[in-house]
Amino acid sequence: MDEHLYFKKLNSLCTSKEIFDFLSSLEVMSDTMASRALQRISDVEVDDNGLKNPEGVLENEVFRALCFQLEFESSKLSNTGLLNALQALIKLRIDPQSTLMASLLSEGEERLGKGQLTVKNLCALGESLLELESPSCATLQQIVNHMQIKDIEKWSPREMVVVYKMLEVTVREREQYQDLLNRMNRVTSTIVSQLSPKFTSMILNSLVVLHQTQAVPLVTALCKHSAKHIPYFTGDELVNVLEAFLYFGHREQTFTEALEAHVPKSIFTMHPQTVSKVMQYCCQKTILSKPIFDAVAEGFISNADRFTTDQIAGYIIPFGTLNYLPPSASSLFRKLETTLHTRLSHFQPRTLLNLLHSCVLIQRYPVNFLPKIFSPYFLQQLQAQPPGLDRTVTSQLTQLFLTVTLECPFYEGPKLLPRYRVKAFLTPRSSLDVHLLKRVKTGLLYLLKKRIYFASEVSTPYFYTVDIEIKLDEEGFVLPAAQCEEVHRRIALCVDGQNRFCVNSHNLLGEEAIKHRHLQLLGYEVVQIPFFEIENLQNCRKMAEYLHKKIFPHTYGLSC
Repeated sequence: MDEHLYFKKLNSLCTSKEIFDFLSSLEVMSDTMASRALQRISDVEVDDNGLKNPEGVLENEVFRALCFQLEFESSKLSNTGLLNALQALIKLRIDPQSTLMASLLSEGEERLGKGQLTVKNLCALGESLLELESPSCATLQQIVNHMQIKDIEKWSPREMVVVYKMLEVTVREREQYQDLLNRMNRVTSTIVSQLSPKFTSMILNSLVVLHQTQAVPLVTALCKHSAKHIPYFTGDELVNVLEAFLYFGHREQTFTEALEAHVPKSIFTMHPQTVSKVMQYCCQKTILSKPIFDAVAEGFISNADRFTTDQIAGYIIPFGTLNYLPPSASSLFRKLETTLHTRLSHFQPRTLLNLLHSCVLIQRYPVNFLPKIFSPYFLQQLQAQPPGLDRTVTSQLTQLFLTVTLECPFYEGPKLLPRYRVKAFLTPRSSLDVHLLKRVKTGLLYLLKKRIYFASEVSTPYFYTVDIEIKLDEEGFVLPAAQCEEVHRRIALCVDGQNRFCVNSHNLLGEEAIKHRHLQLLGYEVVQIPFFEIENLQNCRKMAEYLHKKIFPHTYGLSC
């Protein structure tokens, strides 16, 4: 039969039975025709769950005859026929140790060694080896060595992706193949617009695995390009893209907007792991997207019973971190409480602590579960789970203890033992905007005339550090900061720079909101000095006038 007619007929068949009946009607078949038949069988019989009908295919006499022909005539196959057959058999999950697979792999490696394979052939062989559970690193390395002397600018997007994937397996040291990677990164940045959702995700994933932090132009282009693919990514592909955004520290407004359009209408069909990764992305990038958060809350209320404990935490913790209560907050936290009552013992200690700590940031008090958290047994479990009772864990425990003390006076359960409490909360230095603090201090000096009348970065007996503290006597006069007697009022100035707010928002982060709340309950008069109120104040006098109105609103204006 004419090969052209054969291929046309073969491609029109939609089941393995139709293919086998067609092949049975042929008296003779070339090796190329046999390999194409295998390829078509794998196309129609393999889906995401594997081979649909293993016995009906693998035990079929025509199939066995095809395999027999290919095994004993592998040396006669064209490069394309050989590699097509190899890919089809791997897809059909044929044992890599079988004589058939060994014969085809050996033939492929022999032709590789003789330099007989084109770029397309090399990538097809590499792709087949990557599909095997334990690919030969030596063979992959040999393929990469052949590829690096080829003209990269002529590679197709698929070939580029395969080489990135091979490098993931073969690169043992950071500098190995870096020259090849630099050339690939440069060329790939010129073809980004041609990349499908799948290839975009795969290349971003490879850049993460290969630590290509210097490939800024390519990463930026891929991140921008990925925005248009969001509706078309599979769950795993979107997870890879989000992980790349997190790894490279990238944030793209068009990407966030595309997520905002996609997540609300897809929340009930998205895999919980994908949603958790979207929330992790928003949380780490401090992106408070109300459309996403509101949709995620609805998804949790409907489906939390089938989530893993890590997914439950992944959904909920960002609400506390970014200090946001959705419209469905009452239903959301009622569902969380029900879920915790049912599955409390299933949570890893640290995951449970992170979850409950995030709740108190937004004034949702897990009083029913605190006896467990403060119990010696749970604290021992925390200590046993790496990294143990580090500063982060003990700060969270202390803040839970302080919260129930100040905000839940009705709580009568066990308290956190003093030896587990920190003396001061762990406050990242990055949370304090030093430049903004300096401007405020200069304005205060202009207002109060002497530096002795205020103190900055003051440690309190209540675990918090106050940005600026001013003390007043009973008549409202400012006292020297060092004076401890006759202090009637304490004013805590919270100099809140941009990094204490969600991105492009005036919404304070959860850690800062609870600090304001607690300082007030501890007797301080809290005065917030947010960056957006003072960033346009042009000179020292204007800053002083602003501070006067904020700190002393009931006294006469500035006189100088």
